[in-house]
Amino acid sequence: MSCSLKDIAEDLKLSKTTVSWVLSGNGNRRNISIETQELVKKRAREMNYEPNLLAKSLSKGITHTLGLIIPSISDLFYAQIAKAIELEAWKNNFSVIFCSSESDPQKEFDLIRMLKQKQVDGLIIAPTKKNDNQIKQLIVEKYPFVLFDRYYPNLNTNYVIINNEESAYNVVKRVIAEGRRKIAIITTNSYLLLMKMRYNGYKKALEEAGIKVDENLLIEVNVTDYENELNKVLYELLSHYPDIDGFFFTTHILAIETIKYLYKHFDNVTKRFGFACMHEEPLLHVLAPNLKIARMPVQEIGQMAASILIEEITMKQEGIIKESEKVGIVLKSTIIE
Repeated sequence: MSCSLKDIAEDLKLSKTTVSWVLSGNGNRRNISIETQELVKKRAREMNYEPNLLAKSLSKGITHTLGLIIPSISDLFYAQIAKAIELEAWKNNFSVIFCSSESDPQKEFDLIRMLKQKQVDGLIIAPTKKNDNQIKQLIVEKYPFVLFDRYYPNLNTNYVIINNEESAYNVVKRVIAEGRRKIAIITTNSYLLLMKMRYNGYKKALEEAGIKVDENLLIEVNVTDYENELNKVLYELLSHYPDIDGFFFTTHILAIETIKYLYKHFDNVTKRFGFACMHEEPLLHVLAPNLKIARMPVQEIGQMAASILIEEITMKQEGIIKESEKVGIVLKSTIIE
């Protein structure tokens, strides 16, 4: 059982202040004898003393804790980034509190408030983007935070994203190069800027190849119930347009479910259809070896998001505030064929 400074002081018949100075490393500066310092440290070990790190941190104005809010911890993309963030934080003596918003703006709002109440030093957020009021409030409060995967181009914030439009263009272009002419796009959360950019990349690749963009081939499903919705919309899509010969998926989770559906209803799936997808998932290589993938630099995204935030926290601790000098990073994906 752990003990307190008071317990040690009473046991050694010393003042609580003396014990505190010794255990905080200030014994020499306070002219406490070496013998007394050794005695206090020895007794603290024997009594299983453990310092209250939270109280100590709060007294210094820093807890060495980061808050991370992502749409879903079960999504491999976000799980990989979370791991990279934790590793970078650990290298810098920070720990991370993980939270999942489930793409719910109200839950995201509540999580931001909760993490601030827990005195985290800063936040890393993949925002729902349905409401920017909370982000604006963080800016007003000069609260350290970094956005990743999604960002607000009209707000002056730190962010780390990828080249969404260029990545989508590059993978769709490769499917077209296989001779595919009727390529459907399966997407979700079209209100998100990154999804709009991925659609623009898809559209640009088609137009460049002289293929008319058919809005009837744009299918959007609700991310919270995409597995059930996809069966219905794919049946309707392929019934009306049986000559579809390719698919572009704006996220890997849609790719997996769609390709599984195709295997249930068609023969020679990888010969009949060409596929392009944003982000890599190991299962996809098995389901569709011909899949063109824009591989996200998840390690870099996580590492940079954490390092940008930690640097801002450090500058704030040192009294250096540079409101106009926010960091915006756009990373490139790698095309896998």
